[in-house]
Amino acid sequence: MKHLKSTRNRMLAILFLFTLILSPLHSTENPSTANASNDYADLDQKIHDILADERLDGAIGSVSVRDAESGEIVLDRLGDIRLKTASNMKLLTAAAALHTLGPDFRFQTEILTDGEIVGKVLKGNLYLKGKGDPTLLKEDFDKMAAFLKSKHIQSIQGNIMADDTWYNSVRLSEDMIWNDESYYYGAQISALTASPNTDYDAGTVIVETSPTQVGQQADITLSPDTSYPTIINKTKTVESGTRSISVTREHGSNNIIVEGTIPVGSSTARSWVTLWEPTGYALDLFKKSLVQAGIQVKQQQGDTGKAPAEAEVLYTKESMPLSELMIPFMKLSNNTIAETLVKEMGRAVHNDGSWDRGLEVIEDYLSTQGLNTDTMRLRDGSGISHVTNVPANELSKLLYTVQQEDWFPVYLNSLPIAGASNRLEGGTLRNRMKGTLAEGNVKAKTGTITGVTALSGYVTTKDGKDLVFSILLNNFVGGNLRDIEDRIAVALSEYEVNQD
Repeated sequence: MKHLKSTRNRMLAILFLFTLILSPLHSTENPSTANASNDYADLDQKIHDILADERLDGAIGSVSVRDAESGEIVLDRLGDIRLKTASNMKLLTAAAALHTLGPDFRFQTEILTDGEIVGKVLKGNLYLKGKGDPTLLKEDFDKMAAFLKSKHIQSIQGNIMADDTWYNSVRLSEDMIWNDESYYYGAQISALTASPNTDYDAGTVIVETSPTQVGQQADITLSPDTSYPTIINKTKTVESGTRSISVTREHGSNNIIVEGTIPVGSSTARSWVTLWEPTGYALDLFKKSLVQAGIQVKQQQGDTGKAPAEAEVLYTKESMPLSELMIPFMKLSNNTIAETLVKEMGRAVHNDGSWDRGLEVIEDYLSTQGLNTDTMRLRDGSGISHVTNVPANELSKLLYTVQQEDWFPVYLNSLPIAGASNRLEGGTLRNRMKGTLAEGNVKAKTGTITGVTALSGYVTTKDGKDLVFSILLNNFVGGNLRDIEDRIAVALSEYEVNQD
């Protein structure tokens, strides 16, 4: 009998273990009630009901809410589970960059020469040396050329060289998906690059497709005007119908394929496309500026090369300070700026402009803030990686601790504001949560990759209690679940902590 009883107990233990293993992470039971503060019990139930949405069946919904003053976790639903962050990773990158580089940090671009100016001729090589600036526009190259012209230079009897050695030569973070890398959010990272406009999607060009006459190819132009890529025009202008223009770049080349139909009278189609090896793109724009300024450029013997240590700096262009760059970076969720900052932190701290050393700097900073980096996996600075994993409780802890930093006002000001219609205020939240108590109240970073959506930031409750929160929804299929995030954020803004 004793043996049978022991066997039965072992069987019950095994069944219990199997029950734990097979229990779904998303269920009708509320896993967070035990972890919710008594003052937030009603809120906990509301969020539980929101996360009971059938679209999350088989998925994971994690929510962490803290008191913004004390840092105490007041609501925790699977907050310690490592999950994909999408662009919420930028919260970590931005904080580390402001700490490491400082709000006043500016990227630099230099023009150097190993020769000398004799009369109206520069006898020697001219070097365009990049130091990471993602904000270089065609007009900046025009100003560089104008400066050289002001020195009475009319011709250059040497090569014009691009120096991108400030960072290493690895162009894409290790988890970049091959079919993403032709789109603006997957641009290659170079220490010398250029942007088409003030969104600063560095390493991209805008392809504009306009109708011509019926039966003829559409007219295709590039902004800025550059001969670096090759356009393969497979379009056709049609009499009527729906515009269907697709723009892609062949992997490993700068052949941009534009195909589809565009009706007569329709508006111009615009697409942002990344360029292979953007160093050459920046050099092409610089050469065009030189020619447009009336400076003769001889036939090149080579395009890239490191400026000699003894080369003379003729001109230095500085970017806007990091405090200003934070606006397009965070409001518009700019991946290129994120990855550039990672490499710059590696360069600044370890004299190594690489992802590995830059991510090391981020981890070191997070550790000083009391975050548990042992429970994270950081693979890039933008969050486009499906391998980057951070628990919601760690994200909310960062949002709590950075409030003590001198640069916190810059950090907070960079976050999208729910329902704020101005693009550089509302950013990626400008069309969300309008007409609710969250409008103008929720300041948070969005994040989206396939099967992932995230929202983390700050909110004030209806009765004036400041909270920090992080919402990570992972492994869902079909559609987007931003409305679930919005309902949670609205619930936080509508909540009254003191209900006596």
